[in-house]
Formats: sequence, C-alpha cells, structure tokens
Amino acid sequence: MSNSNFVDYVKIFCRSGKGGAGSVHFRREKFVQKGGPDGGDGGRGGNIYLKGNSQLWTLLHLKYKRHIFAGNGESGGGARCTGKDGEDVYIDVPIGTIARNAETGEVIAEITEHNQAEMIMRGGRGGLGNWNFRTATLQTPRFAQPGEPAEEGYIILELKILADVGLVGFPNAGKSTLLSVVSAAKPKIADYPFTTLVPNVGIVRYHDERSFVMADIPGIIEGAHEGKGLGLRFLRHIERNSMLLFMVPANSDDVITQYEILVNELRMYNPELLEKKRALAITKCDLVDAEQKKKIVSNLPPIPTVFISSVTGEGIEKLKDILWQNLNSNSND
Repeated sequence: MSNSNFVDYVKIFCRSGKGGAGSVHFRREKFVQKGGPDGGDGGRGGNIYLKGNSQLWTLLHLKYKRHIFAGNGESGGGARCTGKDGEDVYIDVPIGTIARNAETGEVIAEITEHNQAEMIMRGGRGGLGNWNFRTATLQTPRFAQPGEPAEEGYIILELKILADVGLVGFPNAGKSTLLSVVSAAKPKIADYPFTTLVPNVGIVRYHDERSFVMADIPGIIEGAHEGKGLGLRFLRHIERNSMLLFMVPANSDDVITQYEILVNELRMYNPELLEKKRALAITKCDLVDAEQKKKIVSNLPPIPTVFISSVTGEGIEKLKDILWQNLNSNSND
C-alpha cells in the first residue's frame, strides 16, 4: 500500500430508508358495493449494514463516497397488498473496522470477521393500512398510518489493524526492515526517521507451514499519547494486536530507558495495552561488540528478549520461536 492509498479514518453521511405509508382503500367489486376496508401496509425502509471483507485493507473506497442512502419502502395497496420493502445497503469494510456515532462518539458496530454484518442504521417501519383499524363500531376507517421516518446522521469509520504481533518502537528502530526480512511485505525503508507513515502488514512463515501476522506500526515518539508526532492516529492500531514486540536499537544511548519510554506512552494512551504479552528485540546488534552486548544484558526488563540483526540474520529464527511460543501460550508473561 502506498501512503496515499492507506485510509484508516473516514466520516460518512448515512440515511436509512423511510417506511412506506399504509393504504386507505375499500373493497369494491361488482355486487359488493360496501366490501369494507382492505388497505395494505407500507413496506419497511432499507437498513444500512457494515460487512466485513477480508480482501480489503483500507477504507480508501469510501474516501470519495461520503453519502450512502438506503431505499424507501413503498406504500401499501388495495386488496391488503403490502408495499415493497426498501433496498438494504451493505458497506464493505476491512476486518478491524469500528463505526462510531459522530456526535456522541458511541461505538455502534465492530467488524472482526469476514462476512460479519452489523446494522448501523435501521429503516423506518411501514405504516399500517386501514384494514388493521376496522372494529365492530368503526367498520369503515378512513385513515391509515404513515411510514416511520428514516434515520440519518454522520458515522465515523475507524480501521484498527488486526495482527498477531505489533511492532512498537521509535522511528528508525528497524521495524520496517525486520518486516521486510521475515515476510513478503515491502515497506518503504530509508535511513531517516518517520520513513513509515502508514501501518504495514506481513505474514510471517513459521515451521510446518504455520504462520502469523505481523504489523509494522509507524514510529512512536515521547508524547505520542498527546498527539505528538504521528501520535494518536496510529496508536489505536496497537490495540488490536495479540502481542507487542518492542524494538530498541542496540546502539541507543540507553536501551532500557528507551524501552521504558515506549511502555509509558502505551500506558498513558491506554493502560489495557500493557496487559498484552510483550517481548523485546534489540535491533542492529551487528553495530555493537560483545562487551556492549554484555552491558545491555545486565539491565534488561523481565520479558523475553533477543538480539537481532536484519542485515546479518542474527537472532531472527530465535525471535520467530519466541513470538510463536508466546502467541500460543495461554498465560501472559
């Protein structure tokens, strides 16, 4: 996905269908002058649904389609004929999409599976025809119900990428390089901060044709939870990852301090993120000698840790083992 093609936030205006009006009609046949009421009910208005589509990775297709309308129900007819229901509308979205009410911020629907359909706006019910209102004392009701009005309003769609492992680190920590080495993903890589401006996803092959999904999240900086850098825009993608792989370069001034800053940013954004399983990859280990590695090892956090180099391949297989074992472990480390 190129930067311009990745869209993870859109605001759309939706309107469901209004219900059809009930009919005021009386039976009239030869030799039956006063056959009584037979007005049919109106059809219901169309609903609007979100539908999960595993072939989509972005909300780009909705970027220029900001107005979505369902069909209106048709009015009822004579002979107790019910009006035709309005046409429903299904909006295909990537798995991991959340719909919110734009005014209240309330979550309306969450799509987590392929073909999962969730209603975000209900069509109005059709009105009852005059046949429904006949009684012993009111044998010729000359009224019927109107159809219910449509629902309308702005809906915010947010995409939170679903992945088994989310890569968390400062800009230029080697996240994109690692993803390019362990999967077929081809993220943009360069030797300057904020090369990655959109999340990238790759499938990591493991032994015996097993695999897991890894997501490269754009780099975090101190103060990201306040919106600094790429901030809140991409921190939300971490929420859907089963496990977090923290990445700190071995040639950093202080590996443990950088790790603690990353942990604190997640804590300030959403404390529940720290309940996820964690591992630490110390990247670019080809740039330090054995003595420097020994110094780093003496002050590591109590989580699975591995030295890796995406250039030489050192530690890559061990990292895959750690990730696979933790993803398939029932207890949190």
